[in-house]
Amino acid sequence: MIEVQGLTKSYGSVVAVHDLSFSVAPGEVLGLVGPNGAGKTTTLRSIVGIVRPTGGAIRVGGHDVEREPVAAKRLLAFMPDEPHLFDYLTVEEHLRFTARLHEVADVERRIPPLLQELELAEKAEALPGELSRGMKQKLVIACGLLHDPRALLFDEPLTGLDPAGIRRMKQTIKERARQGAAVVLSSHLLHLVEEICTRVLIMQRGRKVALGTIAEILTERPDLRGLSLEDIFLALTEA
Repeated sequence: MIEVQGLTKSYGSVVAVHDLSFSVAPGEVLGLVGPNGAGKTTTLRSIVGIVRPTGGAIRVGGHDVEREPVAAKRLLAFMPDEPHLFDYLTVEEHLRFTARLHEVADVERRIPPLLQELELAEKAEALPGELSRGMKQKLVIACGLLHDPRALLFDEPLTGLDPAGIRRMKQTIKERARQGAAVVLSSHLLHLVEEICTRVLIMQRGRKVALGTIAEILTERPDLRGLSLEDIFLALTEA
């Protein structure tokens, strides 16, 4: 569903991402991890077409993101770490506006269960200024899920959520993967990545350090056996 081949992105003399290749199949949850400045957000923004790569190719559902941007973007949703909302649209109006952009025909059927799933039903008529940071994050994710995208990209999705909200969000992400979505999850919360991701991509200074299941990574580095993902991450990135 998501194919990244030789992705490179430079900002002048600074190379943010260098020759990065990976793929995410339907039903997979790929954890994208790395220290600050590793190139994670640049990678996500390149996949969704916000950032234009310096080199390489990206396809979503077989559509080249640069050559067929509309077809590719119809299949995906990007949930950034910082919510950007319209000040004068209510929660429900955000969803209806998003539905119009994506030409969602059965919006009346989709909105109520989505509001319920993300615990926003009681805030349906609230404006963004009346929402907590966590509620704003949930609204951004609700808008992203509304058109039933086949590729989901999350950048720190648990920011601002309380323990109950974290549990619900993990269930939402896992359920979308079970339904066949290809998911990329970028987070510094390694216990979250270890819990819900099927594979892990570890980046350092724009380069791929390791890619695979925890078992596959340990096959390459048997000296790290018995360590947690956090310890594996620190060993690989410090090296």
